[in-house]
Amino acid sequence: MGAGELTARVTTVAFAGIETIPVDVQVQMASGLPAFSVVGLPDKAVSEARERVRSALSAMGLALPPKRITINLAPADLLKEGSHFDLPIALGILAEMDVIGHDDIERFLVLGELGLDGSITKVGGVLPAAMEAGMQECGIICPEANGAEALWAGDLEILAAPSLVALINHFKGTQILPRPIRRDADAFNDFHGDLRDIKGQESAKRALEIAAAGGHNLLMSGPPGSGKSMLAARLPGILPDLDARQALETTVIHSVSGMLPEGGLIRTRPFRQPHHSASMPALVGGGHRVKPGEISLAHNGVLFLDELPEFQRNVLDALRQPLETGQVSVARANAHVTYPARVQLVAAMNPCRCGYLGDNELACTRAPRCGEEYQARLSGPLLDRFDIQIEVPAVKPEDLDLPAKGETSQAVRERVFLARELQMLRYKNENISTNAEADGETLQNAAGLDADSRGLLQDAARQMKLSARGYHRILRVARTIADLSGSGAVKRGHIAEALNYRQMVYRR
Repeated sequence: MGAGELTARVTTVAFAGIETIPVDVQVQMASGLPAFSVVGLPDKAVSEARERVRSALSAMGLALPPKRITINLAPADLLKEGSHFDLPIALGILAEMDVIGHDDIERFLVLGELGLDGSITKVGGVLPAAMEAGMQECGIICPEANGAEALWAGDLEILAAPSLVALINHFKGTQILPRPIRRDADAFNDFHGDLRDIKGQESAKRALEIAAAGGHNLLMSGPPGSGKSMLAARLPGILPDLDARQALETTVIHSVSGMLPEGGLIRTRPFRQPHHSASMPALVGGGHRVKPGEISLAHNGVLFLDELPEFQRNVLDALRQPLETGQVSVARANAHVTYPARVQLVAAMNPCRCGYLGDNELACTRAPRCGEEYQARLSGPLLDRFDIQIEVPAVKPEDLDLPAKGETSQAVRERVFLARELQMLRYKNENISTNAEADGETLQNAAGLDADSRGLLQDAARQMKLSARGYHRILRVARTIADLSGSGAVKRGHIAEALNYRQMVYRR
């Protein structure tokens, strides 16, 4: 072949949200002054691949030929971000140098970062990349640390290599790379304790069970030390595991973020607890290099916001649209991506800055004004998105001395599971799975209200001046209470209990 003729092509991917876009890595070695350039709108990490590739080849005793090396990443108008372009660039160069055959790499989709010693290190996005490889009916070459997650993409050839040398030896037949071993990321969530450990707070535990059964957003208000954070931390322990579809969705998001703990499939529900100093990109997503935020990392799980009023108000208000639609759209000058964000929002707050509003002995001298100012940090539309709003009182000293005697998380989880089974059966044709997702006509049909229960709900809506959203949220909670009791229709008692969980926990 003549000098300057393009001979090496390697397929990899770029990421737009959790979607993959095929990228063609084209390698050309031409006569001229020695140079090594990467074109095709690379970011800083991709441009630096030149030095990592050069050093990795040098560690194997190989030197780049004294030619003009040009790497083109097509399509050229698509921004290329990330270090996973290292390995496809290196393999393209090795094919041009006749170290490996061109046919060795043309049947694979490749991604991986190179260390200066030639090792292949972990990168994000291997699972969606493997799913793309499956659609293209080819195999995938990835780092050894990512091999397990690639297995969940289906039956495809996977070369999970620890180093560039091992990969070359595999192609030459002197070493065989074993197929990765499938495993789950069982240690993804580390829950401490059991519902039985919480003494007292029986009404709060009941509210937590209802929230778990119907997927409802929950707001807890109470003084410091009343157990709000303990209750929230135990919520994932009473939720059912993810089904196959949800597990794959959740794993893909964490794979793209580079946060998949053991390279396996996540089966337990995420529990994310960002600090109240979190910025809008950290919570919602975005940033210079667009990444999923906490609300997307909690997809199909729980997003817990402790000390809710301490979050920046504009950050909290940015959650309103994702809570309704179940997805986040991040628009930037150079990117417009969408991430899934169907979460169960749980929040905890003190009634005022000192935390003891209503307690004449412990409240500060500015009460009740301090409570009004503190609670005014939360917008009404945000509060309206909490299906269940409860007050968690201080634990009595005599309750602390009693032995733990409440129900275990496992016992509550079994009831929650049965209630969720009823909901999945009810909404099997609606593309939803919980009462919290039901709206409009679907919710009205599911409720089956009689005249008595309908009258109670309408009277309460007038007296409490509920919005249409608030009206439907009471109906959703009542439907969940009915499911927990095994009732086919929502009765007056279910409405009455649901109304108790809609009392405003803030005072203006």
